[in-house]
Amino acid sequence: MDVDDEENMSSSSTDVKENRNVDNVPPKDGGGQGAGEGTQLSNGGGSSSRKRPLEEGNNGHSKFRPKKRKKTPGPVLPKNALMQLNEIKPGLQYKLLSQTGPVHAPMFVMAVEVNGQVFEGSGPTKKKAKLHAAEKALRSFVQFPNASEAHLAMGRTLSVNTDFTSDQADFPDTLFNGFETPVPSDASFYLGSNGDGSFSSSGDYGLPSSAVATGLSQSPLPAPSPYPSASGKNPVMILNELRPGLKYEFLSESGESHAKNFVMAVAVDGQTFEGSGRNKKLAKARAAQSALASLFNMQLDQTPSRQPIPSEGLQLHLPQVLADAVARLVVDKFSDLTENFTSPHARRKVLAGIVMTTGTDVKDALVISVSTGTKCINGEYMSDRGLALNDCHAEIVSRRCLLKFLYTQLELYLSNKEDQQKSIFIKSERGGFKLKENVQFHLYISTSPCGDARIFSPHEAAQEDQGDRHPNRKARGQLRTKIESGEGTIPVRSTTTIQTWDGVLQGERLLTMSCSDKIARWNVLGIQGALLSLFVEPIYFSSIILGSLYHGDHLSRAVYQRIAEIEDLPPLYTLNRPLLSGISNAEARQPGKAPNFSVNWTVGDTSLEVINATTGKDEMGRASRLCKHAFYSRWMRIHAKLSSSLRSKILKPNLYHDTKQGATEYQTAKECLFKAFLKAGLGAWVEKPIEQDQFSLTV
Repeated sequence: MDVDDEENMSSSSTDVKENRNVDNVPPKDGGGQGAGEGTQLSNGGGSSSRKRPLEEGNNGHSKFRPKKRKKTPGPVLPKNALMQLNEIKPGLQYKLLSQTGPVHAPMFVMAVEVNGQVFEGSGPTKKKAKLHAAEKALRSFVQFPNASEAHLAMGRTLSVNTDFTSDQADFPDTLFNGFETPVPSDASFYLGSNGDGSFSSSGDYGLPSSAVATGLSQSPLPAPSPYPSASGKNPVMILNELRPGLKYEFLSESGESHAKNFVMAVAVDGQTFEGSGRNKKLAKARAAQSALASLFNMQLDQTPSRQPIPSEGLQLHLPQVLADAVARLVVDKFSDLTENFTSPHARRKVLAGIVMTTGTDVKDALVISVSTGTKCINGEYMSDRGLALNDCHAEIVSRRCLLKFLYTQLELYLSNKEDQQKSIFIKSERGGFKLKENVQFHLYISTSPCGDARIFSPHEAAQEDQGDRHPNRKARGQLRTKIESGEGTIPVRSTTTIQTWDGVLQGERLLTMSCSDKIARWNVLGIQGALLSLFVEPIYFSSIILGSLYHGDHLSRAVYQRIAEIEDLPPLYTLNRPLLSGISNAEARQPGKAPNFSVNWTVGDTSLEVINATTGKDEMGRASRLCKHAFYSRWMRIHAKLSSSLRSKILKPNLYHDTKQGATEYQTAKECLFKAFLKAGLGAWVEKPIEQDQFSLTV
């Protein structure tokens, strides 16, 4: 690259220019050069037309120059953005687009085309404009040949302890302030010191040796901070000091191209510890941290917003071990169903899934459902026979898959004595059925649910996030609705909104409650819904795990904390407070337009079902296997066998709506939920037009 196109951005080059001017050697341009546009030193590739002036006393003999340079080599200068871009894409052409402003203060606009995209930059000189254009172009890349040089070229300073030998894709936010959504770096894991040389320790999530034997002893840690404390040390270094000569073994590589997952293992004192991450270096660090946590009781210095929030109920698993295992199971199952993500239906913005555990060993976990989707039905396609899916957001579809699984398990119980043992249900002493002991369901969503959980946490939690700084703002906790034929949510109106069938068909936008609000509803009414509540006791999620954008304070408020004052719930109904957790290897943001389809799979299905989110049916116009009509048919068949042992008596089921109203305890709990939202000043729940549920069927 021509040195005229290079702009020195270090103090060392400024010093040289000062020395040059002291020697009264005028600049080549006759003083017209800007303060930031100087001569590149020998290690920056200067040309023969700009030789460094000889020092006084050398009699003008050039033979002294090599000797002089040998004595004072000077620091290696960082490469600026132009140089970096030229290394990545040699031979780029910069074009002058415009020159504006007065003669004494011109403003130039330069443009460069990279990968078919044009980047513009402006500045008081053409060189500065080119530099800014190059900087913008670099933002379309993330990887640099040398990330620390790129940082310096961009005028950023780094912590001396930060290790950038890992995947540079992990920290675009530190490379470019204000560029896109910040993604926290997980290239460096550090243990925080107490300042006196002793390491902070806490037994809260220390991994017992019993868990180690399962082989799933991942480090129970959220993603670390990219800025370690000055006294921080990498866990691999610490473990090596305590147990020198350890060998790390590469176990596996999985995941989509944007969210690779590597697993490394290390054997320490006869026990094997695993760690996973988006690169091998990070996986090694997590394996080392797992060993440190278990054997030496050393814990990471953690950010409050990224801490798992324990469940108030029965907790059979270590939070982070469970979270990472559940996430991996769902992603792996989605990989299997989409031919290793190569199927056209692997395209997605949000992935959700439900995993069932039946004991303390996460290895026995079973993936119940996998789904994708981010859109809702268009009002004109509403079905008055229960044949269309109204809401195709991934987590909502996954819960409908779980309903399908629960019907299958009830049918299994009722088939014969032998199959009764295989079912997850047992008879309840209070009538009806309940889950077997230790059966738990865990919801995984690849990002925070839309609505209250996501609206205040658009970025990953950074180290300085000490939780919600404005918890009492009026907007916090408001009920919100999804927008028909679009993404995003809006707050509900202050007055009660009643949606009418003819109003929606005539063009009024169909409103659907946000995922955050629906999950809060499940935490009171249960995930089984009104129909199944006639057969089974309320079932609640044991954990909710997010693959990205996990903020403990916002998520806990959205899914249960905002209705903590709920009162007068009927027996067996409660405000469920599940474990909330992020995962160690947070998923990368998915840029681009969301697909218009949603896919679903439930355990026992042979393949994915693909639903057009706009119509709520498949591409052939057929009803989904998850629609209300399909579930009501299965409910009717079970009711025919079970009418004597219902939890609430339904004499002659007819209309779908009337049957749901017959679940009296469920309906009472629903009224309590709606009152709790109103009492907290969070708005009124918006229900679908009643005509949607006015259908009947015969078995």
